[in-house]
Amino acid sequence: MTLLRRLPLLLAPLVLVACGSETGDVPDRAELDRRIETMGSAPDLVYLTEAEGYTLARQSVGVYGDDGFSASYVAQESGAVFQLTVDRGDLDCAEPALEDGSSGVEVTCEEDGGLLYRSTPDGHEYARAEDGHVVRVGSARDEATRETLRQAADAAHRAEGAELDEILPPLSDAPAPVERGDLPEHGDGAPQDPPGVSG
Repeated sequence: MTLLRRLPLLLAPLVLVACGSETGDVPDRAELDRRIETMGSAPDLVYLTEAEGYTLARQSVGVYGDDGFSASYVAQESGAVFQLTVDRGDLDCAEPALEDGSSGVEVTCEEDGGLLYRSTPDGHEYARAEDGHVVRVGSARDEATRETLRQAADAAHRAEGAELDEILPPLSDAPAPVERGDLPEHGDGAPQDPPGVSG
């Protein structure tokens, strides 16, 4: 089970920044899928959610595990953070308690209206099974409340269309690296200054 430790305070002031199309037109699904795959996630694992008082931290959006997805949400008033993760697997109370594989941690796991609620002394989360993957919403115990996590777990949905366009980085259209003529073929690669240039 993925129980989260406190995320860096760096996330607290972040807010959603739109990175979508400047024209306002939503790209076709093929382009959105390419943008997802460039990020490292599988298209069917990109989910979004919402909870009262929380905003998506755009800079937190990224790959989770091999090809899963992760995004953090921040409470604008308190700075509390919860994390949404989606990864392949099955829902099971017997999963390891912590990402680092720590043992000996007391874990409670209970069913709650079609979801599993799990907690340790340090963190808690709601999780639900989808088709071959698990959607989790969790936080440190002193961050988001259980009610907030439940609300976010219920609201989690596969992102589509304009939602994806807003959160995904654009496809890179950067030019190929420019070949520099002032680097030696051998040595440490430091630029060579012509004699007498510096003093």
